[in-house]
Amino acid sequence: MTTNTQATPSFAVHIPGAELEPEPLDPAQVVSGDPVVSGKVLWESADGKQLRGIWQITPGVVTDTEANELFVVVSGRATIEVEGGDVIEVGPGDAAVLREGDRTTWTVHETLRKAYHISL
Repeated sequence: MTTNTQATPSFAVHIPGAELEPEPLDPAQVVSGDPVVSGKVLWESADGKQLRGIWQITPGVVTDTEANELFVVVSGRATIEVEGGDVIEVGPGDAAVLREGDRTTWTVHETLRKAYHISL
């Protein structure tokens, strides 16, 4: 068993929408609508290779190239189409994994908020 001497302490945080920070989309990513993205990184590893946080997007359709990510939907609904792969429907309480490099199209039906862990 390995002991991590620099473990992150346990914590809880309440993030109302007003505390999320704007994350402007590249206009080339927007397929339709006027989606707005915001988020907040809650923790980053010392080497910058792992991130945990909250991310939110309002309705619209956007494309993205994914990181290696595990997320849980807190609220809202979306359809995620993975190029050459599956179509994933997500809503409150759903957990999903996206692979690094996946090209995706997100159709956000209701403002979606997720808690995520990304490994770079």
